[in-house]
Amino acid sequence: MKEFDFPGSKTIALLFDPDKIQPGSLSNTLRIATECRTDFILAGGSITFNDIDDLIERIKSECSIPVVLFPGNLLQLSRKADIIMLLSLISGRNPELLIGSHVTAAPYLKRVREKLFPVGYILIGCGSKTSVEYISQTESIPSDKPEIVVATALAGEMLGLKMIYLEAGSGASMPVPHEIVKAVRENVTIPVAVGGGIRNSNEVETIYRAGADMIVLGNGCEKNPELLVEACRIRDSFRKTI
Repeated sequence: MKEFDFPGSKTIALLFDPDKIQPGSLSNTLRIATECRTDFILAGGSITFNDIDDLIERIKSECSIPVVLFPGNLLQLSRKADIIMLLSLISGRNPELLIGSHVTAAPYLKRVREKLFPVGYILIGCGSKTSVEYISQTESIPSDKPEIVVATALAGEMLGLKMIYLEAGSGASMPVPHEIVKAVRENVTIPVAVGGGIRNSNEVETIYRAGADMIVLGNGCEKNPELLVEACRIRDSFRKTI
C-alpha cells in the first residue's frame, strides 16, 4: 500500500462526516470532486450516529479517489479505507488520545498496518469552542501562541509522526492563522495539513502560500461545491510554479 503521495507538494482533501452529509448531495459532490481531481476523500467525525463502513463503501462505489479514514473515536475504526490516519492529539493532555485508544485499536489494525499513517493532530483555538475540543476533553492551543504550536509540531516530528495536521475544528469562525502555518512549515520537515474554518478561495491561497502541503475542506462543500472547484484550481496553479 502506497503511503500519502504529494504531487507537487500541494493537495486537496475533502472531509465527509457521516453524521453531517446532506441527503441526496453526496453523489453530486463526489462527481464534482472527481471532475476537479480532488486528491483524497477523508471520512470521519467527532460523534458516531451513522456507520463509517457504509460511507466508505458508498464513496468507493461512486469514485476512484483514495479514501482516508479520519477516525474521531474507536467506533469509527474501519479496514475498508485505502489509508488510515493514526491520529495522536498531541496538542492535548488526554492520555486516551495520546496512547490509550491506540493500544485498544492496535490488535484490530495489525492486519492492515501497511495502510497506517501516523499523524500529529494539533487543535488551534480559532474562535468558538469546537466539537473536537468538547468530545476530546482537551483545550486547543491559543492562536496567539505560535511558539507552543511550533514546539508541539517539532515534538511530533521527533517522535516519528509523518504529518502534522493543524485543525481549527468544524464550525470554527476562522481558519488556522497563516502565521502559524508558516511558522510550523519553517520548523518541521514532514508534510503539514490544515483544516477547519476554510470558507473561501482567498483563505485557500493564503494557507498554501504560508506553506501548507494539504488543505482539508469539510462538508460545507456540499452546500458550496464551487469552493472545492476553486481550491483545486488554486492547487493546480501552485503545482505549476514548483
